[in-house]
Amino acid sequence: MTAPAEGVTPPSSPSPSSPPAPPSRRGRLLQTLRVTVAVVVLAAVVYAIARNWADVSGYLGQVSWPVLLASTLAAAVGTWLTGLGWKVLLRELGSDLHVAPASGVYFVGQLGKYLPGSLWSVLVQADMAARLGVPRRRTAVAGLLALGFALLTGGLVGLPAAALLLREHWGGSPWWVLLAVPVALVLLVPRVLNRAIALGLRTLRREPLEHELSPRAVLVPVVVFLGVWACFGVHTLLLARAVAGDAPHPDLTVAALTGYALSVSVGMLTIILPAGLGAREGLMTLALATAVPAPAAAAVAILSRFIVTVVDVLAAALGWAYARSHHLVDDARPAADPEVEAEPEAGSDDPADVSGARGRRRG
Repeated sequence: MTAPAEGVTPPSSPSPSSPPAPPSRRGRLLQTLRVTVAVVVLAAVVYAIARNWADVSGYLGQVSWPVLLASTLAAAVGTWLTGLGWKVLLRELGSDLHVAPASGVYFVGQLGKYLPGSLWSVLVQADMAARLGVPRRRTAVAGLLALGFALLTGGLVGLPAAALLLREHWGGSPWWVLLAVPVALVLLVPRVLNRAIALGLRTLRREPLEHELSPRAVLVPVVVFLGVWACFGVHTLLLARAVAGDAPHPDLTVAALTGYALSVSVGMLTIILPAGLGAREGLMTLALATAVPAPAAAAVAILSRFIVTVVDVLAAALGWAYARSHHLVDDARPAADPEVEAEPEAGSDDPADVSGARGRRRG
């Protein structure tokens, strides 16, 4: 590890005699509530699947290996694009990591979404990125912005599926869902978005952004996350068409292409559930059931969750392998919080040491 640059205060080693403070009673109660709700929801999902397994399993058998592989590939591309969106935001905030260390940080951290509670992914990513010389606050803001862009674009893409659901259960033409479009577009105006971010950080008693997001810093992530939802829509459509059979299903394409975005966006709001477990599957089943029988829709939701989880684990395994070899997950060495960044070692060709035009201190 290189010596700290002039003006950088080295992090003090944690004292072994000062263990971290135990969680408060309120914190323990909240964590217990989160775990309890997650277990109850999971039990309800398992019970619903088990009760209808005879019907659901028949549809699962209709998905051929080529379709399964194609759907998995679409999910893998969508997953990679989510990491790219996060990397783009981190670059716009001032830390342009090479794709290899950025992938290591992002995809390992993403496993945190499978824990009950919120923002585990952001915390893990902030700790790992600190070993690459990226300030924790910058990584945390990039993670929160990525969640915000994913939620906003996912809500927009999911509007057609929401309209199908409303028409199915309440009848009529739910034209009023289109009112969400101008609201979302206004929120994506850089001046409005920057004010919203500043208000959010001020509410959380955090320092403001180092600089406001430019129009390019808003447009590029929006395009990337729209690509994410397109990939996952194709992933869902391939599975849905496989279980639907040859009979005509007029609304299937719209329900599948947009239902995933809707279900995941709503799942993101249920922060008490790990990775939206139960909420995502339930809403996806309802959305697809507007076009195919409910057991077929449930089969697609089950397969989709399985595929996406496998892709997440594989991406995290590859990211962990890189992170481990570059000491980004070395628990024996506490990570500094480099609010002031140092220059990399002369002659270093390790991509972990490169952050665009601005050097980073090697972790």
